[in-house]
Amino acid sequence: MPLSFTGPAVALPALREALGGGPLALNWVTNAFMLSFGATLMAAGALADVYGRRRVFLAGLAVVVGSVLLQVCLQGKGAIIGFDLLRALQGLGAAAALAAGTAGLAQAYDGARRTRAFSVVGTSFGVGLAFGPLLSGWLLQSRGWRSVMLSAAAAAFAALLLGLRHMPESRNPQAQRLDLPGALSFTLALALLTWGMLQVPETGWSHGRTWLPLAAALLAAAAFVQIERRSAHPMLDLSLFRYPRFVGVQLLAAAPAYAFVVLLVLLPLRFIGVEGLAPLAAGQRMFVLSLPMLCVPLLAGWLARWLSAALLCGAGLLVCAMGLLWLGRCAPGSDLAQMAAPLLLIGLGIGLPWGLMDGLAVTVVPRERAGMATGIFSTVRVAGEGIALAVVGAALAALLTRELAALSPSMTQGSAVAQMLVTGNMQGALALMQDASAAELLKAYGLAFSTLLDVLAGVTVLTAVGVFAFLRSGTDMPHVRQSGLTRKAATHAD
Repeated sequence: MPLSFTGPAVALPALREALGGGPLALNWVTNAFMLSFGATLMAAGALADVYGRRRVFLAGLAVVVGSVLLQVCLQGKGAIIGFDLLRALQGLGAAAALAAGTAGLAQAYDGARRTRAFSVVGTSFGVGLAFGPLLSGWLLQSRGWRSVMLSAAAAAFAALLLGLRHMPESRNPQAQRLDLPGALSFTLALALLTWGMLQVPETGWSHGRTWLPLAAALLAAAAFVQIERRSAHPMLDLSLFRYPRFVGVQLLAAAPAYAFVVLLVLLPLRFIGVEGLAPLAAGQRMFVLSLPMLCVPLLAGWLARWLSAALLCGAGLLVCAMGLLWLGRCAPGSDLAQMAAPLLLIGLGIGLPWGLMDGLAVTVVPRERAGMATGIFSTVRVAGEGIALAVVGAALAALLTRELAALSPSMTQGSAVAQMLVTGNMQGALALMQDASAAELLKAYGLAFSTLLDVLAGVTVLTAVGVFAFLRSGTDMPHVRQSGLTRKAATHAD
């Protein structure tokens, strides 16, 4: 799944050359996957509880493999729209695989073994995040963009074969049918919110193409809440949010989105498209960012024996915020030696909560409701990533427009130039702004990027405070079955 996310980010400039498309269509390469992924996770978890986790897991992986094979068959300048639609289909398959796989894992292990199992899950994601950009850069440079997409399909196919052989079937005997009205209203709200945010850089906040989708998203979200309140068997049990530790876990799930995940998209576009680095060199920098994810999640699981989850997660987010501030001081063109320390600090900081939050998500609800728990947690995490990408992209474009206006007050195409730079198209930006040099555009980009990282660091600090406060609360979920080290872990979290 990290390959499905990081690979296209590295290959985006190559995709633009091969399949065409403007800034909005290129933004949907990432956002179509994240939107469908995040919007259907809860529904996938409910389906897995009803129809069987193994069955849904295998079906999701088959969809991932099939959609990628169709993507690599596309060619021609108008094919980017079809590519975006297939990326959305890939997100549906990924949602089914993740929701069913993690729910099945929660059934197979208990107590301390479950904590260790989910620490391995966090580490496996770390492997994908660490080596994904490096592998994608090498494949892109040597074999082209199709090989980048096929790498994710190869991993999914391997998981499919292993699942067929080794994964036991399980389901929730008390599970009800899918809450279809809730699923549709939730998906609609997320889609409209993402669509509206992606319009901001081009049209601004006051244009109907921006505020109409955002207003409709609010209405759809309100409808979703009312549907879930009245449903006898809701997809999302809203009463769970009355408990502080559950709220803390959801806040923790959203934190990596703006503290770490957005960098997995923004930095490759900066390194390759704006600064002009080779894909492999960009992959090396991204490898440094994600390198701590190889070991820190497992370290967090080990440290949780003696330190509370609240302390580990809060401290990790504060370390990540320090790294963001430091990275903001690195101007475009900085060499790897200058950027290595802040990149490592960000990865180290986010790795601490990353190794704990999957396990925390399933220990604050009864075991038989693991499907809903993982669905809610994963939805908050992935939907938060999709929303964060849209919001941060719009914020960077707005900051760039301001810097470009200071550079050339008489310029009338600042918004279009900013969008080009946000999607990594320096040549397109220079063509639109012929009275400015590449060095001037690079300086403006660096100032805007620095301001953006300062804002993200501030949000991460506020999140750290909130996570610590909620997770250390003594209020626990009723009817949660705890035994052995599970009770001990809950006591540490309190």
